[in-house]
Amino acid sequence: MNNFTSVTMFFLMGFSDVREIQISHAVLFLLLYLAAVLGNVLIITLTSKDHRLHTPMYFFLQNLSFLDLCLISITVPKSIANSLANHTTISFLGCVSQVFFFFLSATTEVSLLTVMSYDRYVAICHPLRYEVIMSHGACVQMAASSWVSGVLNAILHTASTFSIPVCGSPEVHQFFCDVPQLLSLACSYNTVELVVIVLSLVLDFGCSVFIDISYIHIFSTVLRIPSREGRSRAFSTCLPHLTVVTLFLFSGFFAYLRPLPKSPSPLDLLVSVFYTTVPPIMNPIIYSLRNKDMKMALKKL
Repeated sequence: MNNFTSVTMFFLMGFSDVREIQISHAVLFLLLYLAAVLGNVLIITLTSKDHRLHTPMYFFLQNLSFLDLCLISITVPKSIANSLANHTTISFLGCVSQVFFFFLSATTEVSLLTVMSYDRYVAICHPLRYEVIMSHGACVQMAASSWVSGVLNAILHTASTFSIPVCGSPEVHQFFCDVPQLLSLACSYNTVELVVIVLSLVLDFGCSVFIDISYIHIFSTVLRIPSREGRSRAFSTCLPHLTVVTLFLFSGFFAYLRPLPKSPSPLDLLVSVFYTTVPPIMNPIIYSLRNKDMKMALKKL
């Protein structure tokens, strides 16, 4: 029985050891990664250069795009490199870094998505008070609070995960160092880590409820819009937002609440793809690139 700190490397037993599947996985992940990088870098560039986009909504979108870049860059490039090189190893420090920065990015993103739902709620349900409520100072405080929550959660998860005793071979049946698979290596349950996970899930569930309530108020306001075209435009904007947020949150809930199977499960790999790669790809399309202001800014670029 050893502590995690005595382990020098881990083996990421991701998708397959069949060479053809490894190459296909590397190509697919590379395409997904390039799409995410292109979309999010474009949003950051447009919102920085166009002064008309210096509003609360685009300020939060800029933060979201940066987080999406971090979220997908933490896990996907290493997985691509391993598949192309036909090896599975990741160093101890590399694994620690993945856990820390994954939780930093994911927690901050959940908090920021909650703030963004509140921003849309104020804009649609209380438009006359929008500039007062969503002042520059308030927006900076909300964004900063999201980042602070991410840092604290990342520190707690990383410290508690890598302090547990491990048994057997350090094989992680995932394409990156994800906490549920790391905990499956433990000789016994770690009370501190379980408490941290429960607290994180409670906070994430609270954010999910807040987002749902915000959108319920938004939809009830939208239904009172007399113009059918106005209602249709509002629903076509809000529904995709809610869909991506729900997919991101509930795929995470499923991964962290589901008891780990005794043998590796393809379902775990599939679910992890949903909360590590899908949001960074879909968010630029849904939140910004379908927006008229963003299209106009793109034409001027």
